Amino acid sequence: MSSIVDMTSADTHCPYCALQCAMTLRTGAAGAVTVAGRDFPTNRGGLCQKGWTAADLLTHPDRLTTPLVRAAGRLRPAGWDEALDRIVTAVGDLQQRYGRDAVGVFGGGGLTNEKAYALGRFARVALRTRTIDYNGRFCMSSAAAAGLRAFGLDRGLPFPVADIAAADTVLLVGANPAETMPPFVRHLADRRLIVVDPRVSATARLAALHLQPTPGTDLVLANGLLHVAIGEGLVDADYVAARTTGYDEVRRVVAQWWPARVERLTGVPVADLYATVRQLADADRAVVLTARGAEQHSTGTDTVSAFVNLALALGLPGRPGSGYGCLTGQGNGQGGREHGQKADQLPGYRRIDDPAARAHVAAVWGVHPDDLPGPGPSAYELLSSLGTPSGARGLLVFGSNPVVSAPRAATVTDRLCALDLLVVADLVRSETAELADVVLPTAQWAEEDGTMTNLEGRVIRRRRLRPPPGSVRTDLAVLAELSGRLGAPTSADPRVVFDELRRASAGGPADYAGISYERIDAEGGVFWPCPTPEHPGTPRMFLDRFATPDGRARFVPVDHRAPGELPDDEYPLYLTTGRQLTQYQSGAQTRRIAALPGGPYVELHTELADRLGIADGEPVEISTRRGTAVAPARLSTTIRPDTVFMPFHYAGPGRANTLTGDALDPTSRMPEFKLAAARLTRVRPRAAGAPAGGSGPRTAGDPVVGAGRPA
Repeated sequence: MSSIVDMTSADTHCPYCALQCAMTLRTGAAGAVTVAGRDFPTNRGGLCQKGWTAADLLTHPDRLTTPLVRAAGRLRPAGWDEALDRIVTAVGDLQQRYGRDAVGVFGGGGLTNEKAYALGRFARVALRTRTIDYNGRFCMSSAAAAGLRAFGLDRGLPFPVADIAAADTVLLVGANPAETMPPFVRHLADRRLIVVDPRVSATARLAALHLQPTPGTDLVLANGLLHVAIGEGLVDADYVAARTTGYDEVRRVVAQWWPARVERLTGVPVADLYATVRQLADADRAVVLTARGAEQHSTGTDTVSAFVNLALALGLPGRPGSGYGCLTGQGNGQGGREHGQKADQLPGYRRIDDPAARAHVAAVWGVHPDDLPGPGPSAYELLSSLGTPSGARGLLVFGSNPVVSAPRAATVTDRLCALDLLVVADLVRSETAELADVVLPTAQWAEEDGTMTNLEGRVIRRRRLRPPPGSVRTDLAVLAELSGRLGAPTSADPRVVFDELRRASAGGPADYAGISYERIDAEGGVFWPCPTPEHPGTPRMFLDRFATPDGRARFVPVDHRAPGELPDDEYPLYLTTGRQLTQYQSGAQTRRIAALPGGPYVELHTELADRLGIADGEPVEISTRRGTAVAPARLSTTIRPDTVFMPFHYAGPGRANTLTGDALDPTSRMPEFKLAAARLTRVRPRAAGAPAGGSGPRTAGDPVVGAGRPA
């Protein structure tokens, strides 16, 4: 094992996606940090471009090394006491004037388990506010909701990644791991791969069968596949009878989705529907996986439920080597949603409105259960109400950049500007930090210890290579200092925090009580639930029973309903958004790394380009009912002619989330990122004598980097 004492090397994990590839960091004689891939079940020694360059940000000139406070409309350097005093004074004033919920917290799915737990504790004990949520609401919430109602428990993958590599057939819905998590693709090698995606993505090009549905019709597709399975006699009747409930009602619903009707609505040929079902049913081991393309819709929870219904009918969940799973996106997307930064949850996946859960966690925290606040607003509802009479007047942001990542981003930016207090803890001056009253510099992944929970539900160790630079502090240290000043002292030591997390999660659905740093080090990771030190952990869930009261999985009847908006004469195109290979999330980190090139673009079919007179590479203006963005055209013959695509990693004129809407899934409160009605036009040439600069008009709410908010 690598030495942590001399801090010349450390075995740790990549700071980016939920695959959490293992790597070894080494410090050279000149202080430069090198990265080497390390053998681990998820990455088998491989890394992607983002992983190989992850250390470049450690010494980047944009790195924040001292707190900043706003004065006369500009951010200036300050000491920690001045910055923290300003926060505590403003928090006290706002809560005295407007109530406890007037100060909120917004977290991130990349925070360690310890930080996610500490953030939830800070909100409920130090601030005593119900106003807390996190950006994971924008990522996995629909799959989580569907998993809870079908299986009684949400763990993204209820089996190890190795089971995917051993499957005969994999159905991948709305995922593009060839760009989002490239080392994962080796687990798909030699599998019969079926991909559902409106684009011929890098992953779709690897597939034996590609289904290219009209955006917003994935639920229809899933119901149609189940219709075919029933009609062809491919349902596993013994499994359905022994391990599930609710099948008859689902069968009645899908009866109306005969193949020809499904083809008319989705565009997927009838022959491909039959081929998909037969390949899944004929496999000895088959896996159904969903991801953001299916989930980021106002119907996302029901869409995932429809694919879960298909998996249940074929007898896959809980069968060794087969199953249903969700490909979690953010680095700690799984652990980050388990321990309390979600508006309706307490540690261990406990519900905050459950009296027994409140009593257990309150005892660990040393407070009375009645002093714990109730559930708060979901992420977009929290952000879109900031600065209004019904919303928070102050917000503390940890590990998120909502100016770029939130839907209807111009509106969210305006709401952030309306706050009386905005505090941002970050590594760099992100677009959100530029609007803050106080910016707190925090440590990077190589500068702190902690744990993460990867997409398999495996709890792993993040190990520190070296201390953070200058006066930078860890998020745990910041939260501990603020908590102490607010009269609710807590620890900044990650081991101490993790031990408290273990106690708080004990007996809950996500039970970490039997997991320790020492055990993770000895075993290379431990799968939850793990209730005691003697428990082996749970790599594969649901083998004997599901986490429902009767132990049976639930079929959930779901039917098609229209998305938040559809193309019309004014906005005739479907806009969908997603990731690209070299960038990650809002791009605050990866856009600063020279070895990771990229930029905004609008992908469109050559037929559409010919019709509009658009040439490859020329700037185009794309508009929705929320606003306008400008980016170069990228012509393709593999996207649907009625659909355009934009990556969402960029700020400024090419910000894709200027365009996305705020229709929310009624169950998960997931915004509809993946579908908007759009219009595309050429950017008119600049008139003679007009000032140069920019690649198009600046939309309302788009911040000018460095300008910040008025004093």
